[in-house]
Amino acid sequence: MKIPLINLVEQYHTIKTEVDQAVSSVLEAGYFILGPNVKALEQEMATYLNVKHAVGLASGTDALIIGLRAVNVGEGDEVVVPAFSFFATAGAVLSVGARPVFVDIDPKTYLLDVGKLEAAVTSNTKVIIPVHLYGQPADMDEIMTIARKHNLKVIEDNAQAIGALYKGKRTASIGDLGCLSFFPSKNLGGYGDGGMLTTNDDNLAESARMLRTHGWKKKYYPEMLGYNSRLDEIQAAVLRVKLKYIDAWNRSRFEHAQEYSRILSRLGLRVPTEVPDRTHVYHLYMVAFDQREAVQKHLKEAGVASAIYYPQPLHLADPCRYLEYQTGDFPVSEQASAELLALPIFPELEEIQQHYVVDTIRDFLNQ
Repeated sequence: MKIPLINLVEQYHTIKTEVDQAVSSVLEAGYFILGPNVKALEQEMATYLNVKHAVGLASGTDALIIGLRAVNVGEGDEVVVPAFSFFATAGAVLSVGARPVFVDIDPKTYLLDVGKLEAAVTSNTKVIIPVHLYGQPADMDEIMTIARKHNLKVIEDNAQAIGALYKGKRTASIGDLGCLSFFPSKNLGGYGDGGMLTTNDDNLAESARMLRTHGWKKKYYPEMLGYNSRLDEIQAAVLRVKLKYIDAWNRSRFEHAQEYSRILSRLGLRVPTEVPDRTHVYHLYMVAFDQREAVQKHLKEAGVASAIYYPQPLHLADPCRYLEYQTGDFPVSEQASAELLALPIFPELEEIQQHYVVDTIRDFLNQ
């Protein structure tokens, strides 16, 4: 049996008529950049997240960069980030000339360890970027308390957690800014790159809109150095179709995750920890394996796809070497990078497929 990590073709088939009509309407209209679908998606996303503003951008990475620029982060500033995440979290900080300051993660949730957060704050700190990794919200109450105490901005990296709830609030609506990614494999993914910045601050929203179009309010009259980072009309049209299904898709992911955890925990494996006051939308279902490479090889031979997210903690990445962090500085992040493996999870995953994945893992453990 062949089981992919995610099945975007199957998803497309479930909404094919709507998607085809949406794309066709854009082609017939001939309006491809910052058109009516982008504006409508921004309004619909703002309503969904319960924020005042949503600004469509070219990628989730651009959302992080533009978010940092919007709060005036630059040379000499420090930004606190978890040591374990997708590289863009730290890369965006480096891209604006600032210094990422890393904090280790919680060993159970893999989220930023708030108990170690305040010690990382210095007089140069300007922003905290919590990451809602794998689909579960970080401890936003504690993060916001520390941020307000030190007069810092909070930019939520919500690339993996669209639709997640933290004490009844949608992630990307709690901090000063929220960053979304619409990369195709995300829970809400387009058919190409795309991203979005969200905020309740009118001034930050205006800055983001200027930064996405060369730094201008009036066309051809830049007021700052900006970017060419706009969500295109076709992607917006596709995302508008998909947004209607995101809650149902997330529920399906959650149900699949519960089944995985029910069985795999009985096999003695370390399955994801869910925090009671939050909803996990399971962008990825991660299991810790002491023999990860051997397990992955066994799965591959059985036709089961898996993936490593992420094989290297951020402080050991080459672009961060100049910061002079060493192996052993963030042991929990380093252990996670050595042990975590993503198993297939997507809304259309069938029971027989999921049990085949579990049986294949059981076979490995019984060898």
